[in-house]
Amino acid sequence: METIEERKAEVLIKLRKYKLVEKQKYEGAYAYIIDIPQDKERAVVWCILGEATVGIAAMNALYKVLKEQGLERAIVITEGRYTHAVKLGAKKKNVELLPKSFPVFDIFEHALVPFHEILGEKEKAQLLAQFKVQPYQMPQIRSGDPAVKAIGAQPGHVLKITRKSATAGEHVTYRYVVE
Repeated sequence: METIEERKAEVLIKLRKYKLVEKQKYEGAYAYIIDIPQDKERAVVWCILGEATVGIAAMNALYKVLKEQGLERAIVITEGRYTHAVKLGAKKKNVELLPKSFPVFDIFEHALVPFHEILGEKEKAQLLAQFKVQPYQMPQIRSGDPAVKAIGAQPGHVLKITRKSATAGEHVTYRYVVE
């Protein structure tokens, strides 16, 4: 039977358009080795199973796997909460900690959630030049927004949000991701 953490990992890989290389089972965790096409690098999606609180011991197991695999990036999925020490260490080691609230399903399949996509640097520059604005002058969206988390946008990115409209057919808007 599939765990919630495994389901979240599969949804994450699908939404962010990562390529699954392999899945490995560890004691109390699953490791999904993935290719990130837009960054041309490999990473690991680390699913910690059944932990109420994720502490340094659980993270040390991840750091060991990163070292063994020769990887520099990781994403952690758990149903528990993270200790303060884990949050501080993750920032230093290029590890993204997904919140407990990360969805178990594709949120973009819902009728009320518009399609979100991250603009590339070239498209972003064209958009800013076209409207003669700086990114901070655009409407903003928080990096903690569920749709932003789902697609992996970071502060500084510009999102293109496409909504279905009964009158306009399709309505496109842009948002600047902020902390």
